[in-house]
Amino acid sequence: MAGALIPNEEIIMQLLIRIGIGLAVVVAVVLGIGLALPRTHRATSRITLQKSPEEVWPAVRNLDALLGSWKDLQEAGRVADQGGKEVWRQKAGGFELKLIIEEATQPSRLVTRIDAAADAAFGGTWTYELAPDGAGTRVTVTEDGYVSNPIFRVMMKAMGTHRTLDGFLVGLAVKFGETVKPEHME
Repeated sequence: MAGALIPNEEIIMQLLIRIGIGLAVVVAVVLGIGLALPRTHRATSRITLQKSPEEVWPAVRNLDALLGSWKDLQEAGRVADQGGKEVWRQKAGGFELKLIIEEATQPSRLVTRIDAAADAAFGGTWTYELAPDGAGTRVTVTEDGYVSNPIFRVMMKAMGTHRTLDGFLVGLAVKFGETVKPEHME
């Protein structure tokens, strides 16, 4: 009697095959959706802080300034220049990044680029713009990026293309003792 309650090997094998086919179908669907999504994307978020551009600039310009206030930023530090350009290493969101300062116009504009190989999983630029807004500063950050892996594109779309930008801006506000809700521009 006790043996009658245990499924035989044939039933177990059929179940495993069905589970395997189901997983393969899910992966194929996700891959298909990812291939349909564009490789490149643009996302822009902005906030307004109650500080002047001159006060906000150092926290934007120094890529280690938000350690402790930007939750995703685990490590950051300046490394040797490359081709006459300033280079920083960051560990953010679990990824090791090498960032090159492409442009720095105090106190209004900074452009950073991820130093990534052409076949890298992701890359792109962040453009930070600071503009006076009443007695404060409007901070706008635009990400022009790419995601090579179609499955990662689906994950980015599901989590939101503004997630990292918003995390940076919230961390920037925390640095100044402020609370903000980033506005999505595109």
